Amino acid sequence: MTYVVVGGGLAGAKAVETLRDEGYTGPITLFSTETDRPYERPPLSKGLLLGTDEPDSPFVHESGWYAAHDVDLRLGTTVTAIDRAAKVVRTGEGESVTYERLLLTTGSSPRPLPVPGGERALLLRTLEDSKRISDAVTSDTRVVIIGAGWIGLEIAAAARSRGADVSVVEMAALPLQRVLGDEIASVFADLHRSNGVKLHMNARLDRVTADTVELADGTSLPADVVIAGIGVTPNVGLASDAGLTVDNGVLVDRSLATSDPDIFAAGDIANVDHPFLKARVRVEHWATALNSGPAAAKAMLGQDVSYDRLPYFYTDQYDLGMEYTGWVDPSAAAPEVVIRGNVATREFIAFWLVNGKVVAGMNVNIWDVTDQVDALIRSGVEVDRARLANPDVPLPDLHA
Repeated sequence: MTYVVVGGGLAGAKAVETLRDEGYTGPITLFSTETDRPYERPPLSKGLLLGTDEPDSPFVHESGWYAAHDVDLRLGTTVTAIDRAAKVVRTGEGESVTYERLLLTTGSSPRPLPVPGGERALLLRTLEDSKRISDAVTSDTRVVIIGAGWIGLEIAAAARSRGADVSVVEMAALPLQRVLGDEIASVFADLHRSNGVKLHMNARLDRVTADTVELADGTSLPADVVIAGIGVTPNVGLASDAGLTVDNGVLVDRSLATSDPDIFAAGDIANVDHPFLKARVRVEHWATALNSGPAAAKAMLGQDVSYDRLPYFYTDQYDLGMEYTGWVDPSAAAPEVVIRGNVATREFIAFWLVNGKVVAGMNVNIWDVTDQVDALIRSGVEVDRARLANPDVPLPDLHA
């Protein structure tokens, strides 16, 4: 039986590792469009940009791991088509490789700036992108970042830490407003302003020139470097062309199987019928790649898999470290927010409640509570708000 994985990021790398760890000894082929062996993406906007991580730190495995584990790693190779009837994948070089089971981990692509001159903006998705930005940002560089999401803010923090002059342009009134709501989003706005970042909120981009970013209200921002962080698009073209069911990603069941039972999907592209959340969920974060790749591999081997991990992500910006666990239904009414701790000193846990039940929690500069937040969400109990806000009440006691 031959296993083929298309997509050489973290999800694909952990999938092939799991296949070997679970005892599969047959042939494995891992295709990657990149020329670097599989690596993790969080360091690209964190430690590598800050200069605190070693150059080899992002790689999932040592350089000799794939050969030592008899994994045929095809770098710089793009799979262009899937023939489901023949159970064959075809590459841009004209090669055909047969499969018994196929896993798609094709990831996402950053959205380009849709304005005149937008092609001048640097994007951050690959190791080469991170190196390009790192080389461009110095202590005397004027950096303008378009987009105040997680990637944009992490780049802003890294650039300010390197002494650059940094401006951030965002259409919303606050950074991360749609994700976090006004009260918690204000924490990040204050954090960046206190570190010297110029925030241009409620702003609309008009164009990018050789040395400026022009806003619709006439504001002109000097810019030696322009970086766009306005979101990503899942790479579903291969799946769609093969006739798999696609809707905001590749639709998969709880075992990460697609509409074709011999093809699975994991990572950014997987829109999972989540057994705990009772909704379809697609998450573009590191933990999803880390955990869904192995889950898909086990399902490919015929194990009974139910992928029910709660979405999780984290960020490090200046002296603020944060972990977020859970999921707020974007189609539902605005949730209630309860704070435990001190927002002013940036040491707190924020909880999002729907119908009195905790659906998500974010711990800021408070550690070793992620499992407790996860358990509280999974308990499904209606919590007492006063006790939830009281740091003296242990989180496990709220659902005991």
